[in-house]
Amino acid sequence: MNAQQWTLIAINVVGGILVLGSYVQGLMAHPDNRNAIWGGVPASVQPLYTVGMISAALGYFAFTYFIMFRIDAEVRMADRFGFWIFYLIYILILLPSALWMPLTYAALGSHSTGLYWAIRIVLAVVGLGSLALLAALLSLRTGGSSYAYWLAVAGSAAFCLQTAVLDALVWPAFFRV
Repeated sequence: MNAQQWTLIAINVVGGILVLGSYVQGLMAHPDNRNAIWGGVPASVQPLYTVGMISAALGYFAFTYFIMFRIDAEVRMADRFGFWIFYLIYILILLPSALWMPLTYAALGSHSTGLYWAIRIVLAVVGLGSLALLAALLSLRTGGSSYAYWLAVAGSAAFCLQTAVLDALVWPAFFRV
């Protein structure tokens, strides 16, 4: 493995710990208020989220595997960006994701319009990061015929559906502070 792959692994490990840690802390600190994070999403729509979250998680593993182990470190995306663009994209996805649950519980307790908009911004940044990831994968000039590439693209599309549509657009429409 080269230095770029190790850097991306470090970003994923640190970012993953922050995201999962924020979820564990949020759910443990609010055992009687766990359903509040649904934000008013109707029960009829919630199964869509369950399927979406599972698909997004599997997609995350598929595209991360491809990016870490199947892309050459000298790759160019859109004839402009090198492998380093994945650092930025993963940071745009992981860091705001770690802020969502703490901000949501804080908003529930305070009824703050500012916190509501902070949540919307955080979710929008994650959604934009996921769309950037899909665009970066689609702009690759190599690997277009490999099974791993198309699995990564499909996984990225599933991740976009969850983050850019369900999380950034649908959930905020139902969440009220």
